Amino acid sequence: MKVRFQALGWVLAAWLLAGCGEEMPLGPTTEEFNQERQALVSKLEKGQGKGPARKQAAVAAAGGSFASATGDFTYDPTGRRDPFRSYEWEHLKREFADSAQSGPLEQYDLAQLAIVGVVWDVGRARALVRDPSGMSYVVAAGARIGKNDGMVTRIDDNLVVVRERYVDLYGNESSQDVELRIRASDGG
Repeated sequence: MKVRFQALGWVLAAWLLAGCGEEMPLGPTTEEFNQERQALVSKLEKGQGKGPARKQAAVAAAGGSFASATGDFTYDPTGRRDPFRSYEWEHLKREFADSAQSGPLEQYDLAQLAIVGVVWDVGRARALVRDPSGMSYVVAAGARIGKNDGMVTRIDDNLVVVRERYVDLYGNESSQDVELRIRASDGG
């Protein structure tokens, strides 16, 4: 009985190895596909087939896009959002662009900001400014600060000068220099 199963195993192994010599094609080859495409295109060029399906098949067989090849339809994406981007992404992008235009110190009036310290005897003077929430920021000449489009113009030993621009009801623009000093209670 044992010899019988061994012989059967050898026969089965030989049969499997003999069958591995040929490769079975999984589908049509590229050459067969191109031949079928050419046959379809020549059939459609002769007028066999009807209606828009015939046009679509002809264009698809030629490897093109139906909408762009027929000229019946054009798409203008100007002013429309990208359908492949989520609405939340567009909303966040707009919100980020708005916040990127104004810095964190531009959200407060100058009276709400406090000068904590000044480093002025170096190449470019800097000041440490604290906002009402307790966050501190380092500013230098040219930094944007304050709600009224203010800009730091000068930093001295205990003083930061900010030029703010104002527009009145008639549209006249004026500017005013505001001095921010280190407060005596802050240790300055």
